[in-house]
Amino acid sequence: MVVLVVSTTIDPASTGPASALLAMSGWQPGITFEGIKSFSNGDVRLLQHENSIIKEDHLENRWENISGETVDELIFLSRHTAVSNRPALTLHPIGVPHLKDGDKPPQGGRPGWAAPPNPRIASWLKLLKKISDSHGLIPEFEITLEATHHGPETNKPAMFVEIGSTEEHWGREDAARVIAQLLWEGLGLGGGTPIGNWSRNTDKNKVLLGIGGGHYVPRHMDIILKDDVWVGHLLSGYSLPMEDPTGKDTKDVGGTWKQAIKASYDATRTAFPGGNIMAHLDHKSFKGWQKNAITSYLSEEKIMIGKPNDFS
Repeated sequence: MVVLVVSTTIDPASTGPASALLAMSGWQPGITFEGIKSFSNGDVRLLQHENSIIKEDHLENRWENISGETVDELIFLSRHTAVSNRPALTLHPIGVPHLKDGDKPPQGGRPGWAAPPNPRIASWLKLLKKISDSHGLIPEFEITLEATHHGPETNKPAMFVEIGSTEEHWGREDAARVIAQLLWEGLGLGGGTPIGNWSRNTDKNKVLLGIGGGHYVPRHMDIILKDDVWVGHLLSGYSLPMEDPTGKDTKDVGGTWKQAIKASYDATRTAFPGGNIMAHLDHKSFKGWQKNAITSYLSEEKIMIGKPNDFS
């Protein structure tokens, strides 16, 4: 089993952390395929391609075909953009589970698809805060999760690690070193125990499936930072398209929100076999009819709804 760390040379927020990581000890040149360079360190493979990070679909299959190695997970290094322009370091799962067949995903992926969320997300968020603080990036940089969004398509547990939010920040060497240190410690490259490996932590099995809220999921993050909980998909309001019913009956609310919840739940269950997956709703982000429709659907699908105290 190997971990693929994926970077692209056309993005300074990807190149910087990759270069900082490769400057650490233990790396050896690896296979070159399809013009993609690779480097090896233990069970970690760092790939460097020259295309958009969100358009290189199924790198896991292509790597397995050329190398004969089985890919366990993918970690993508990329830029983050925000209207606020605030400097930020972010983590998030990937997928576009709310899009309909025939829709063209604006940022990669496939309509109705969600990759299994990388189990490391929750523990790496806490580690990223710790490393960022020790490097003096806090409070200048916000350390946060983002909701599930964009591609590329993969069937392996995946997450994005991003530097934001403007060109000034994407090339920051101090931010690049922090991301490199996160990977170094989080993957156990320095000889320590890797952080966030689900198979090694089966005694604590509560997994949060976030439903509702804004792009930076603050109410879900309150629980994730406080409690020892794993993170599944995080569906913000824009990933839950719901059509306002004409009457009081909310049983047949239109839109792709059911599809989004089902795809995200199934992908989360794949990433956390045997896990106790509970949906956490950002209640204040929903209208009454929306909340009724969602809770009814979760009950039909036998997806447990957890209150904040249920995750502790």
